Amino acid sequence: MGDRLICQTVTARTTAELRERRDAAAGVDLVELRLDGVADPDARGALDGRRLPAIVTCRPVWEGGAFSGSEEERHRLLEQAVEAGAEYVDVEWRAGFRDSLIGRTSGAGLIVSVHDFAGIPDDLLSLHRAMRQTGASICKLAFTARRLTDVFAADGLAKDAGSRTTGPGRVGGTVVIAMGTAGMATRVLPGRFHSQWTYAGDCAPGQIPAERLLTEFRFREITPATAVYGVVGSRSGGSRSPSLHNAAFRAAGVDAVYLPLETADFSDFLAFADRLPLLGASVTMPFKEVAMACAAEVDDIGRAVGAVNTLRRVSAGWSATNTDVDGFLDPIRDLPLRGRRVAIIGAGGAARAVAVAAGRCGARVSVFGRHLGRARLVAALADGDAFEGVPGRGSWDLLVNATPVGASPDVDRTPVDAERLEGGVVYDLVYDPPVTRLMREARAAGCRTVGGLDMLVAQAQRQNEWWTGARS
Repeated sequence: MGDRLICQTVTARTTAELRERRDAAAGVDLVELRLDGVADPDARGALDGRRLPAIVTCRPVWEGGAFSGSEEERHRLLEQAVEAGAEYVDVEWRAGFRDSLIGRTSGAGLIVSVHDFAGIPDDLLSLHRAMRQTGASICKLAFTARRLTDVFAADGLAKDAGSRTTGPGRVGGTVVIAMGTAGMATRVLPGRFHSQWTYAGDCAPGQIPAERLLTEFRFREITPATAVYGVVGSRSGGSRSPSLHNAAFRAAGVDAVYLPLETADFSDFLAFADRLPLLGASVTMPFKEVAMACAAEVDDIGRAVGAVNTLRRVSAGWSATNTDVDGFLDPIRDLPLRGRRVAIIGAGGAARAVAVAAGRCGARVSVFGRHLGRARLVAALADGDAFEGVPGRGSWDLLVNATPVGASPDVDRTPVDAERLEGGVVYDLVYDPPVTRLMREARAAGCRTVGGLDMLVAQAQRQNEWWTGARS
């Protein structure tokens, strides 16, 4: 079992509802009872009859919470929580009554917290030292990560603390949370960041529901020896790849966890991967070509495509391959491509894999892009033709959307107008939503459709096997 805890954040509109939601928390170690946002805040009532250790919090608006009342009222509520025997009471570092509350408790059971929704506080180590000097049981530092490497801003705090906490009621601990999609590693791997627990729920940027932590990420099974993998992309925070790969690791009995790693800068990912460290990664838009340039080793299929979607750590750095070629073909193995007209919309890394796959199967390939020069580079991979714009009606047997047009949240967009669709097969590499507008309109026009989720699953299976050697 992992050596870190899960704290379920509980919010509600009334104290009665807060108790109901508190008691519904399952599989967690303690609960954070948020009195801010409750119409009738009552610390004693919120604590009465609890089955789990509790943190009582009343977060003010000025610290990102929902409490807009007076500081005197907030002070009384937290004093009431102390009197009622709350295992922990959370008071903000900036609260004017902080020292009064600490003086009353001598710091026992007190969490002194900082929440920075704009970025990382200046001189985090000095701030942590000042917080430690209050004598509080726990120092909580929650800051906003804009880049993956921001999660390492708290490095060194564990040594500075001088002692550790392994359970509720013990003193000397630190809780570190990097908020936002770029900070999800701190939520799934609190032990790697010397944090005593993680917060579960859906009320803070990047917070993960407890059920997902426990089932998808197998939080209880994570140890210092657990290997870490992930998916890097500019929009990978909502990727379905973590659920696929974590399920594959579980089925194969592999001690590994897979995380979403969202960034706008591939060099940020490389630095993060080295420091964590990361053993392998799926690569998605827009990094498939730059990932190949950064790899020490690229296999034949990766070189043929000129872009990679999978990295594996080796002694020389990163080894790279491309599983999109086989992943694209798997759902249409029953469709003979030799001599067929394949029209590809897009000229990025995914389009390159499709062009190589179609070309190797003997298809007649045309690539359509916004920039003719890029489209020509992709078409050359299959000795095909390149055009600007989109394909016309009746000019293709297989139409492939290799762009993100139509992906969530812009689900009402489509790369091809409905009047251009007629018979044939339409293959949309977008997988969120599973059925895109393009697919719906293609079906209405009498086309067979294939969705990107089929390709995602097929290429993910090959990635997992390449990393671990275990067939899923």
